[in-house]
Amino acid sequence: MSFKTRFTEAFGIEYPIVQGGMQWVGKAELVAAVANAGALGLITALTLPTPEALVKEIARTREMTDKSFGVNLTILPTITPPPYAEYRQAIIECGIKIVETAGHKPQEHVDHFKQHGIKVIHKCTAVRHALSAERMGVDAISIDGFECAGHPGDDDVPGLVLIPVTANKIKVPILASGGFGDGRGLVAALALGADGINMGTRFCATKEAPIHEAFKQQMIKNDERQTDLIFRTLHNTARVMRNVVSQKVVAIERQGGATFDDVRELVAGKRGANAMANGDVDGGIWTAGMIQGLIEDIPTVKELIDRIIDDARSIINARLAAMSRG
Repeated sequence: MSFKTRFTEAFGIEYPIVQGGMQWVGKAELVAAVANAGALGLITALTLPTPEALVKEIARTREMTDKSFGVNLTILPTITPPPYAEYRQAIIECGIKIVETAGHKPQEHVDHFKQHGIKVIHKCTAVRHALSAERMGVDAISIDGFECAGHPGDDDVPGLVLIPVTANKIKVPILASGGFGDGRGLVAALALGADGINMGTRFCATKEAPIHEAFKQQMIKNDERQTDLIFRTLHNTARVMRNVVSQKVVAIERQGGATFDDVRELVAGKRGANAMANGDVDGGIWTAGMIQGLIEDIPTVKELIDRIIDDARSIINARLAAMSRG
């Protein structure tokens, strides 16, 4: 039985759950599993080293599912900017119909995707950015609260406030992102005015997630306090799993006057990718959110999604209904 919201109806999926873009993780195995379970999976375009590699990954995903899936294209400051226009063209030529954009100045990308009938979800960390994206013509907003993995912005507004404030001002469907991983979170997001949830970290701790088992086990061991905010002094805040490397970055920034060059070697993407491949949880920077505190197992993607939906229905139909009758 489907779980209808404005988002599921607009994007043609069964359940209001999205597996957001995640560097090194948003690959065919995970994306197809999410799609097959009735939710929306997103390939992370920049995880693939070239636009040609992205085309192959899209084809590989289609071999694993006949359900709809999308692609994430994140536009953020990097040491070496990728050829965004070429990735964008690859997405269009492959016939992808759903794209998640994130990052700075997406207008060029949104316009091009919309010209080709592609639905666009834009990820934001502030209401002002969401309003700007809505004016650009995006079809949905994913709003990231302070709890989220990756880039929460610099306003430090948690989801409990950010989601309803956004819902008050945005007309297109809204996904709540940051701190979601179970049925209670889904019901809370819907109650706050969202039309679904976007999950990243929780999907990392599933059997299909293409990451080393050591990282999955570490997320189970960690509680909600085991993250660090890095790049705060560089005005590009990122929430990452707390480890030896993240603590070194924080210490350097606390000294004052730090530049990116002072931490470049520690945070290099290649170093993080190698650490993940080798299962070295202290070998590099790894993005993770506060939701680690609610991760207690490593289910299949289908088991996780079914559990979230079943628990959400139970809360709505039993617990909340009983309270209202009282």
